[in-house]
Amino acid sequence: MGFFGFGKKDKVIDLGERYRKTAEGKKENEPSDSFSIFGNSGSSGSDSGDESDQKKKLAKRLLDITNKLDELSTQLYHLQQRVELLERKTGVKAGV
Repeated sequence: MGFFGFGKKDKVIDLGERYRKTAEGKKENEPSDSFSIFGNSGSSGSDSGDESDQKKKLAKRLLDITNKLDELSTQLYHLQQRVELLERKTGVKAGV
C-alpha cells in the first residue's frame, strides 16, 4: 500500500536520466575534471578567493538551516508529547 500514491511500483520516476544526458553531452563537447556549483572550475586566482568565500557562506548557511530544522523538530516533538499527555488526562482518544 502506498502513502499518498508513493511507493507504487508501476509509477517510477527516474530523476537521474536528465543528469546522465547532460553529463554525456559535456563529455562529448568539453571535458571537465571536476564539478563546481559556483560556475567554471578553471577560475583565476582572484576568482578562487571569491569562490572560497561563497563556499564558506554556503556551508555556514547550510549549517544554520540544519540547526534550525533540528531545533524545530525538537519543539514539535515536545508539543506532540504535551498534546498526548493532555489527551490522556482528558480521556480524549486521538484518531491517528
